[in-house]
Amino acid sequence: MDGNEPGAGRGPEHGRDPDHAGRTEAPAGVTEGAGAPAGGPHGPGRAPAPLAAFAYTAADEEKRRGVRRMKTTATGLLLLVALVYVLATFAENRGVDGWPGYVAAAAEAGMVGALADWFAVTALFRRPLGLPIPHTAIIPTKKDQLGESLGSFVGENFLSADVVRGRIHALGIGGRVGAWLAEPEHADRVTAELSTALRGALTVLRDADVQAIVGEAITRRANSVEVGPGLGKMLEKVVADGGHRKVVDLVCVRAHDWLVLHGDAVMDAVQGGAPGWTPKFVDKRVGERVYKELLRFVTEMRDMPGHPARGSIDSFLTDFASDLQTDPDTRGRVERLKSDILGRREVQDVIASAWSSLRTMIMTAAEDEQSELRLRARASLMSLGARLASDERLQAKLEGWLEDAAVYVVTTYRTEITSLISDTVAGWDADQTSKKIEAHIGRDLQFIRINGTVVGALAGLAIYTVSQALGG
Repeated sequence: MDGNEPGAGRGPEHGRDPDHAGRTEAPAGVTEGAGAPAGGPHGPGRAPAPLAAFAYTAADEEKRRGVRRMKTTATGLLLLVALVYVLATFAENRGVDGWPGYVAAAAEAGMVGALADWFAVTALFRRPLGLPIPHTAIIPTKKDQLGESLGSFVGENFLSADVVRGRIHALGIGGRVGAWLAEPEHADRVTAELSTALRGALTVLRDADVQAIVGEAITRRANSVEVGPGLGKMLEKVVADGGHRKVVDLVCVRAHDWLVLHGDAVMDAVQGGAPGWTPKFVDKRVGERVYKELLRFVTEMRDMPGHPARGSIDSFLTDFASDLQTDPDTRGRVERLKSDILGRREVQDVIASAWSSLRTMIMTAAEDEQSELRLRARASLMSLGARLASDERLQAKLEGWLEDAAVYVVTTYRTEITSLISDTVAGWDADQTSKKIEAHIGRDLQFIRINGTVVGALAGLAIYTVSQALGG
């Protein structure tokens, strides 16, 4: 009568359960706990992904031994009251007056209470005595419905917008995160984790894909923006500020030095361009004269800030800056030049290779604990933590973002979250589920049997006493 008697452990799998048709047996070759077969609720011809087997651990077995001990105790108490009933009835039949009637009534009611509670407890997990009594073996046969009910309960009472928002608000996450981040060791830990995540992300990314994206983005951006007006404004400002003069000075110095070192080459070039009918000495004198005049001109430009040629350069640059901004022909030529430059393979290779250089730089900085990147990240985290710990407005803003994000997730994906519960329960083996649940709550359920025996005995004694008093 304790659930261990013959037949009590046989569930609906033995073919004696009229509700057995509602349960699906796993076909051959399908792992136990793998879920519904193909063609089930997941769609015709498709089997759901196998779920992990429902683990029955050593801890569960230890709890189950405790349940068996409590079953023995409850059954022993039932046998005790049955023996008391037999003895009291025997004494009453032998003519003993008084107490046997009271004891027999109490023992009889105790047996009824014990049997009723045994039936109720056993019916949760199996068929009492193996009999196909309706509404028994509730957990094995109603497992899927219980999973759906549990999922609905969680969705309605734990995944509602008000509950999530109120819970997050009560946690005071902003202040806690701020105080935590303000500690140097915590900032170091977060920095290290971010560095690891960054290195992992850069390792996973394919260089060829990123290079293609970077190259396309830069090229598309450059082609979409007209550079002429911008260059014109920049050149106009440079000329107005005199910034170009240093460049002119540098060109003059380098030109003078080059002419000094390569005078013979200049004279040879002039002589080589002379007509063939002129005498050689005339060509030589012309070449020397040209070289001297050119050297004098460059030297004067180098040494005289007010040289007329410098003024001509200023005028040219000023006019060119204006044309870049206003002259359609000049702007068109600049755009065509830009397109030609961007279209060259060498330029595209340089743009694409920028990612490799950037990736190497970031990886190196992320690995070095003393790099500027990590030191700045650590300082920023500590500064953010200090502000979060003291600034209530910032705390409220952060908590508002978290609340909105959490509410969006639970309201948008509540069905998917709750279906995780129901689908997981549906994938469990019915017998294993029943055993595991019984191992966890069965000991308390056996106390119900003990309490039913005691309460039944007291109720029977009270009823018998009242009836005797009224009848006497």
